[in-house]
Amino acid sequence: MAKIGIIEDEKTISDMIKYNLEKEGYEVYTAYDGQEGLKLIETQPLDLLLLDIMLPNVDGLDICKRVRQKMETPIMIISAKADEFDKVLALELGADDYVTKPFSMREVMARVKARLRRKTTEISGESKVEEAGDKIKEGNLEMDLKKYEVAKNGRVVELTLREFELLKFLWQSKGEVFTREDLLTKVWGYEYYGDVRTVDVTIRRLREKIEDDASKANFVLTKRGVGYYFRG
Repeated sequence: MAKIGIIEDEKTISDMIKYNLEKEGYEVYTAYDGQEGLKLIETQPLDLLLLDIMLPNVDGLDICKRVRQKMETPIMIISAKADEFDKVLALELGADDYVTKPFSMREVMARVKARLRRKTTEISGESKVEEAGDKIKEGNLEMDLKKYEVAKNGRVVELTLREFELLKFLWQSKGEVFTREDLLTKVWGYEYYGDVRTVDVTIRRLREKIEDDASKANFVLTKRGVGYYFRG
């Protein structure tokens, strides 16, 4: 069964999440401050991390950054900070999801289950794109599906797993336009509950890495008023 870590200084919230997760059969580990949380991450391999931002000793954004530098453990931020700046910053530091307090326990559980299903799919190597071969190329951009690498002009571009999965999905559906809600469901892997800006931020980060000029997208394009697509 999946192992889930909770780093949350409000014990009431932590206990509530832990209770619901354990009821579903998950193995749950908790920490109530940033320093304790870092020790938990270093000593216990986790399948998912639920992380608050405002923590004693070491803040959640710093933890998020440290985790992402060393491992691909999915990170779900659970925070009372609802400003767009905080959400964007968390996503740019490598968080996979962002839930704002007060939250619905049902929503959190749905996202947890979907994220873990997504992780299982990634590990098993299931992918529709794989059927087309190990590598795909468009212009000066090349994607190696087995190595999880993208190269531009022959040089590897460092993408997060989420950025890679988003680019792969759009690329395999070349020319097809997807709404933000579609992408949340198909790439993030959960029913749409949250902020569509999660998609916008990831698209912007992706463009900055793969486009010659992010303001004049050549690969991942916008269909005004609808969503995004990979050029056909």
